[in-house]
Amino acid sequence: MPYADSKGVQLYYEEAGKGFPIVFVHEFAGDLRSWEGQMRYFSRRYRCIAFNARGYLPSDVPAAVSQYSQAIATDDIANAMRSLGIRKAHIIGCSMGGYATLHFGLRYAGMARSLTVMGAGYGSDPDKRAQFLRDTEIMARRFDQLGTPEAITTYQIGPARVQLQNKDPRGFKELCEAFADHSPLGSANTLRGVQARRPTIYNLARGLARMSVPTHIISGDEDTQCLEPGVFIKRTCPAARLTVVPATGHAVNIEEPDLFNRITDEFLSLVDAGRWRPRDPRSYSPSTKARKA
Repeated sequence: MPYADSKGVQLYYEEAGKGFPIVFVHEFAGDLRSWEGQMRYFSRRYRCIAFNARGYLPSDVPAAVSQYSQAIATDDIANAMRSLGIRKAHIIGCSMGGYATLHFGLRYAGMARSLTVMGAGYGSDPDKRAQFLRDTEIMARRFDQLGTPEAITTYQIGPARVQLQNKDPRGFKELCEAFADHSPLGSANTLRGVQARRPTIYNLARGLARMSVPTHIISGDEDTQCLEPGVFIKRTCPAARLTVVPATGHAVNIEEPDLFNRITDEFLSLVDAGRWRPRDPRSYSPSTKARKA
């Protein structure tokens, strides 16, 4: 099996196609299999790479929580690219992977041609932050005590997952079956080391205001925890555009794959053609500037 090296941690990856690289970064509940619909579509014109994060078999599962963090997850993208001889790529991430993608743009701008950030922002609401941290630890303990199949029974039918269950029962079943395969140790460590310790989207305001990498934010309109952070990124980062997908939950690429592929293809084509432009400052109204500040 192919592995990319990230300072001694081996990250399993799959690739398809030839051309300019796209790197796909998965969510907490997913793995590289979550991107199958995109690997098949975009590999017709791009070199597509999807990898399993540390903690997700058959990638290495470090035993110590200290080997998991937002910074490390971001470094893993860069190190995987270097290991594969990739100097620059389009980076596409969902949820946890969307967070890492956004941080990649902040820290490794020179290695990113564009960023597609889907469903990022869970845990950012200041009024719900304490509850988010409590829930994260409770979930980590479920992995410790119950193992993955039993631990995820509540998570997989959360408020932003039922949309997929209603629209595509077969796709929902596949997602749940893949989730059940995950390492309980890796999942618990990811929750404690990455999810619980990462900064909120609102804490990134200063960096986002300076970031110039072309960025496409995608959110389902029923993904309540991520919708407002997405709007915040749009208001704060001149490089960002925002697409809100109606009647849709968290993982838009799985729930609405045809739409996701089309709007992402349009964005990448715009960037590749050199036709992307940052937001015209004249488009900010006084009230928007006030909210942005």
